[in-house]
Amino acid sequence: MGTVDRKRSTGRSVLLHLALVTTSAIAVAPVLWILLSSLKPANRILSSEIKLFDQPTLDNYRNVLSNTDFTTWFLNSVVVAAFTMVLGIFMSATAGYALSRFNFPGRRSLMWTFLITQMFPVAILIVPIYGIMSNLGLINTLTSLVIAYCTVAVPFCTWMLKGYFDTIPRELDEAAALDGLGPFSTFWRVIIPLARPGLAVTMFYTFLTAWGEVAYATAFLQTDDKFTLGYGLQTFVPQFNKQWEYLTPAAILITIPAAMVFMLAQRHLVGGLAAGATKG
Repeated sequence: MGTVDRKRSTGRSVLLHLALVTTSAIAVAPVLWILLSSLKPANRILSSEIKLFDQPTLDNYRNVLSNTDFTTWFLNSVVVAAFTMVLGIFMSATAGYALSRFNFPGRRSLMWTFLITQMFPVAILIVPIYGIMSNLGLINTLTSLVIAYCTVAVPFCTWMLKGYFDTIPRELDEAAALDGLGPFSTFWRVIIPLARPGLAVTMFYTFLTAWGEVAYATAFLQTDDKFTLGYGLQTFVPQFNKQWEYLTPAAILITIPAAMVFMLAQRHLVGGLAAGATKG
């Protein structure tokens, strides 16, 4: 009986690893192909002859950095993503803590509002938000994108952090109150250090929300000097004469900041997602 169980366990392990290898290959293959294409000369990228390495060169990267507005778009995206991340974390953390710890009039309605807003697609929200931004004179400004991205990220992250704060014992708040700390001091000095995994998830999500978004950027931005990467890269793929020698290296370059943020947050991501999903 033990031999049969051992064979079954070995078979399951082989199938599991085979599935993991296959899934990883499917996920990595497109990125690897873009990376290899970005190292090819322009006249070889669309060649019908398939070669992994075909006259490798860094000219495409030099051209996209020196002959296009990529650096301007990159800096715009960094500014938008950074402000969205900071404001998103602050608003989500404070709102999530309030919903987790305090009973106040409208609390349940606010929770339902945060939940319902996640059900509307961008295509529906973009028109009224554009009207609001136009009335405020914020069209063609990076501020409009920060506000729009916060409306997307904050409701979800508030629910996520509320679930995480629910896992932190209330006795810690009571002990802090006995030591003379007020609600905000308790939140800042006691709860926030314990909530780092949840905050890491929030940081990563808000950053990605702003970093690669296209729809709001397309609607709100009008001049090249205000474009973000998501919008600017579309100029490399016009209807005719698509510039793959610019698009492929740019696509690789924009993954670097996202990878760096992921590396900073990765050790907290699994714990934060698991804790945030257990209670709500």
